[in-house]
Amino acid sequence: MISLLDYGAGNVRSVINALEKLGETVQIITAGDDIDRAERLVYPGVGSFGAMMQILREKHYITPLQNYLRSGKPFFGICLGLQALFDKSEEAPGIAGLSIISGEVKRFAIDRAVPHIGWNGIKVQQPSRIFNGFQGDEKLYFVHSYHVAPASAETILTTTDYGYEFVSAIQKGNIIATQFHPEKSGKAGLALLENFLTTTREAVIPASCPEKTTLAKRIIACLDVRTNDRGDLVVTKGDQYDVRENGDVRNLGKPVELAGRYYEEGADEITFLNITGFRDFPLKDMPMLEVLERTSQNVFVPLTIGGGIRDYTDKDGRRYSSLQVASEYFRSGADKISIGSDAVLIVEEVVKTGKATGMSSIEQIARVYGNQAVVISVDPRRVYVQAPDSVPHETIRTAFPGPDGEQYCWYQCTIKGGREGRDLDAVTLAKVCEQLGAGEILLNCIDKDGTNSGFDLELINAVKNAVSIPVIASSGAGSALHFLEVFTETPAEAALAAGIFHRREVSIGEVKDYLDSKVEIRRK
Repeated sequence: MISLLDYGAGNVRSVINALEKLGETVQIITAGDDIDRAERLVYPGVGSFGAMMQILREKHYITPLQNYLRSGKPFFGICLGLQALFDKSEEAPGIAGLSIISGEVKRFAIDRAVPHIGWNGIKVQQPSRIFNGFQGDEKLYFVHSYHVAPASAETILTTTDYGYEFVSAIQKGNIIATQFHPEKSGKAGLALLENFLTTTREAVIPASCPEKTTLAKRIIACLDVRTNDRGDLVVTKGDQYDVRENGDVRNLGKPVELAGRYYEEGADEITFLNITGFRDFPLKDMPMLEVLERTSQNVFVPLTIGGGIRDYTDKDGRRYSSLQVASEYFRSGADKISIGSDAVLIVEEVVKTGKATGMSSIEQIARVYGNQAVVISVDPRRVYVQAPDSVPHETIRTAFPGPDGEQYCWYQCTIKGGREGRDLDAVTLAKVCEQLGAGEILLNCIDKDGTNSGFDLELINAVKNAVSIPVIASSGAGSALHFLEVFTETPAEAALAAGIFHRREVSIGEVKDYLDSKVEIRRK
């Protein structure tokens, strides 16, 4: 039996699934007395430091948790479960942490993309049983904007490089806590958790720890999910967003089965886009919740879900906030949510009024779950113009002239699955969404979708140069070479593909084999 502290924010289902996969029975803590009775405690924290500490206070968990941590019994903290152990955080000035370890939590002060999202290595500083069987070159999954800064080096278990060297795990007696997410770190993460659970294993330092760690470029598999005309939930793929073939919805497989296949092939993340979400009420869209639940039982890499995450009022006049909708997805196994059409409407209003309301779906979800949990999915198309000052939009000079020889273009945002263009450009959208709290941009391109002609590198560079958050390149991948092009000719942190993976034209393994030694990647 192992106890899990679920304080009510974020995706803890994956941690539970990982522990159960390892043969454990998990007891969810629902009261302070449960903490007192716990013999082994896992604390996965997701979201923001301030919201977490407020919930712990409201639930009267702080004193029992401090007593447990001082008892010498085994404890494993994950992400915010690590940060909570410290005195304070720059994320929430004036709010005290648990003060088990002296020091504070600091925001990354670097000229790289923040949040730090993806697969990075670790440099082990002291022996620990959790690294039994490790080679030392394993990559583990990180997603955070803040890192811990202990007052003393004696508790530092691992460090990682991202702009500078930061502390990525601590160990103090039977207290172990990591900034990375073992439950999202594939087979290496499961092995690490198993080592924690088996307290008799020898404490070791892996033999081949790197002198410097490097963040890997991510390869993401995307599954566009919708019901076909017979009511079956299928993975489909469009050409310029048209998903029908000979009158029927193109059926490329079942979502849970495909996600499992991509995990085994080495996908670094998996994204589900519910492309009928703009018509359906998500809290009644039980098949997608079930897809997440079933997938997260056997897929231990990050899962993103998009489609229909916005405020709703049902036919009886009951209002559901975007935060409630997102919460259902998080509780079902999602690590990040993707906001598409609603982001365009939000930004249009901000541009029009000159201010944010604080109540948009982007702001609400980022405030509770953290910036890293909010992905903005942008669906732009090229609009050619004769001169950069001919439109009130962010334009670029293009190497691919328009039909009348135009040397300039801008990227028009669209909504409703690309069917409706708006008077807003993709660069402005990305910049405003970052200001509102988004942590990542999923950058599609209608012109490239389904063409297998490569990513729109001009679009990617234009958006990436305008924001400091990570950008995922999407649309147009037709070969492994296209992944190399996007990673060497743009600063994109990740690249996503769908059709070529679904149709087995190129496998994820083949893409990684081609990239190996050319760019930094994670080997499964």
